[in-house]
Amino acid sequence: MADAAGDRMLGCLFGGAVGDALGRPVEGLALEEIRAAYGPAGVTGFSGRAEIGEATQLGLLTAQAGVQASIRARARGIGGAYFGLVQSNYLAWMSAQGEQIPEQDGFVGGPALRDPAVTARRGVGRTTRAALHKAAERRKPGWPLGRVDEPINDSKGCAGTVRAASSGFGHPDREAVFTRGQGTAALTHGHPSGHLPAGTLAAAVSALVHGATLTEAVRQAMEELRKHPGRDETTAALETAIGLARGGPPSAERVEGLGRGFTGPEALAIAVYAALAAEAAGGYPLEIVPRGLLLAVNHSGDSDSTGAVCGNLLGARYGSRAVPEHWRAGVEAAAVIAELAHGSDVEFGPRPPADSYGEPPMDWHMRFYA
Repeated sequence: MADAAGDRMLGCLFGGAVGDALGRPVEGLALEEIRAAYGPAGVTGFSGRAEIGEATQLGLLTAQAGVQASIRARARGIGGAYFGLVQSNYLAWMSAQGEQIPEQDGFVGGPALRDPAVTARRGVGRTTRAALHKAAERRKPGWPLGRVDEPINDSKGCAGTVRAASSGFGHPDREAVFTRGQGTAALTHGHPSGHLPAGTLAAAVSALVHGATLTEAVRQAMEELRKHPGRDETTAALETAIGLARGGPPSAERVEGLGRGFTGPEALAIAVYAALAAEAAGGYPLEIVPRGLLLAVNHSGDSDSTGAVCGNLLGARYGSRAVPEHWRAGVEAAAVIAELAHGSDVEFGPRPPADSYGEPPMDWHMRFYA
């Protein structure tokens, strides 16, 4: 059985997948169109197959890379492989989808890449696709191309942010997890507003996994955000979201005032607003989490992305059992979500698997690399 931190990591991954799947059928629709199709309340649950998209696929590969990087660091006594492993996982995902990229000098494996739902073609964003093709051209998947200090483009789209939540797993150091989340997004999104929201999300998730309240986690993450150049757009969006959450009952119209969610700052702001407003409305966790998820997807814009990030936050705050069981059971990739959350809990816990020499045993290594 997972400990409290492990259950929050499980909740983070399940919440993100469920939010992605709830928002996916209405992505890009206007609020009026959503209400016309689903009724005055809009989306209230899964209307068919609970299909995940790019946000969850790459989010799970990010989680897998985090476990792989830790195993590698323990085996070799050196760190520094995280961003290369994230990029390598993403390139392996592109290849598994049938994308034509040059043959690479070694790919990683792992449970996420063995799950058909994770490798299914679900519409990779143009910016992510173009950036990964640039990286693939070098035929060295473990050498990260896009970096914060060497931007690969000038995009501030939200796709870098929506996959970064698990960068906050296993590391209580706020600065370190911010750097991980930011660098994960910078692999494909070079504008500060494309990668600073990702660092902010990772820092908030880390605080939540380690027991902070939602309000405290957002505050801590914003403190770290304020240390970075180019922060103004993300800071302003979050401050507006926090003010709206304090200003009255949750509503789709308030969500609409934060934008459409297609940029990193807007997606994070909508997710934060939905989570804070749902919590402020009161009730048990099993009432708060679905309330926040449905608020995050019923708006005009990038509903799957905002739903995913809101689910990451609320799942990390309240744990897996606060995500309705029928939603968890019905969403795609449930088994690999559970496996990666368990792997993260064990690998980042106080006693990660070790042989008589203190190194990761081969079966543990192969479980996440093969």
